Amino acid sequence: MKNLKSKYTGFALLEVLIAVLVLSIGLLGMASLQTVALRNNTSAYMRTQAGILASDIMDRMRANVVTARAGSYNRSMGDAIPTGTTQQDIDRINWLTTLATLPSGDGAINCAATSCAIAVRWNDERGLRGNQLQGLVDFDGDGTDDNVDREIVVLVSRL
Repeated sequence: MKNLKSKYTGFALLEVLIAVLVLSIGLLGMASLQTVALRNNTSAYMRTQAGILASDIMDRMRANVVTARAGSYNRSMGDAIPTGTTQQDIDRINWLTTLATLPSGDGAINCAATSCAIAVRWNDERGLRGNQLQGLVDFDGDGTDDNVDREIVVLVSRL
């Protein structure tokens, strides 16, 4: 009986070590899933904010439709924030200030007659694709892509 007992000494300890290893691998997997979910949730939140901000400036232009149809709201990505005191300048200042809450947030407006296109661009490197190219859009028609390493939401609507 003594030989049988010494033959199995330490077997329970080995089972415990294997169980701890399996459990730790499972917990690391759960932590990784949580990180990815949080990153994608943040990205979705910024995409939603971009859509809301595009609708916001479109509503502001509809309230000042004559000026908007004349092209006074138009701007390209990277243009300076206007400094005027007209209603369209105040609207664009407020819109661009709010766009600055997005990481590297910027916007463009292009109105022609009764149709307007609004683009909101921001850096979404925290999103699923990281620093990879996140789509190609030549919004201002200059032959170059306007959103390298950035997400972009484009709203096209009638005034």
